[in-house]
Amino acid sequence: MEHKRQTGGRSADSELGCFLRARRTQVMPADVGLPVGPGPRRTPGLRREELATLAGVSIDYYTRLERGKETRPSPSVVEALASALRLGETERAYLRDLAARTARGGNGTGRPDRAGHPPAVDRGIELLLRTLRPNPAHVVSRTYELLAATPSGLRLLPGMTDTPPEERNVVRWLALHPGARVLYPDDWENQIRGCVARLRALAGTDPDTPGLGSLIAELRDKSPDFAKLWEHYDVQGHTTGTKTFHHPEFGVFTLGFQAVDLDGTGGHRLIFYYAEPGTPAYDVMVLLDMEQPQTGTGLAAGTPTANRYG
Repeated sequence: MEHKRQTGGRSADSELGCFLRARRTQVMPADVGLPVGPGPRRTPGLRREELATLAGVSIDYYTRLERGKETRPSPSVVEALASALRLGETERAYLRDLAARTARGGNGTGRPDRAGHPPAVDRGIELLLRTLRPNPAHVVSRTYELLAATPSGLRLLPGMTDTPPEERNVVRWLALHPGARVLYPDDWENQIRGCVARLRALAGTDPDTPGLGSLIAELRDKSPDFAKLWEHYDVQGHTTGTKTFHHPEFGVFTLGFQAVDLDGTGGHRLIFYYAEPGTPAYDVMVLLDMEQPQTGTGLAAGTPTANRYG
């Protein structure tokens, strides 16, 4: 399968149209007070003419938007489309950014996926991770390369400790490693959906991010589930909540989690897990933390590259 650039299979100057089309198919007529009408509909969701009417634009104008022939929608048109598509605030912001980049001609630069790695984790972040023990914690790049982790954070992901430090990537592990489906037998799709959403948002607003295009192309080729979620155009990730783990060593337990963007790091994020002291889940965190890494630093770290899980 051939893939074009970071945006996942098509030139970037059609990304605005692709986003509109994907989100249009996810809005049912009944959702916006329209009658379904007699007979079967050829496509799911709203028809072009229905969305154009809801947004107050002509069907010809909207069709040109979807086909990438109109690249300068006004802010009022963008907001009208966002309302007609029932977008949340994160999705609205994404649509605004995508429309602005399209208008600037920032789509389809044709530049290849740049080689190289994200900057190393700052010393201050390393010290912060040490203070978080025994809590599982990871620092990841914008493309989910695992840059550093507490010992429990590394052991929390079955099979990750067997992967060389320079090859660790959380979304690749989720998509391709069998340990991920063992860990989340009932919630795997929801877990990877959040990662795909963040990658999709990044592909729309910063498609020249180093390593992004090759990662997307690899996962679309190797994981049909990833490919399906990629075409959904969901850009709403998750930053807090709870996760239930079915760990092959430590059984079933639930932890809270929080994701925090680290300012001044080039897009690194800290993801950490927690449980109340004295609870069984906290005891599991302590057990996870007891395995010391080979580095002798109290942290697991590496400069990731592409990993292949077979």
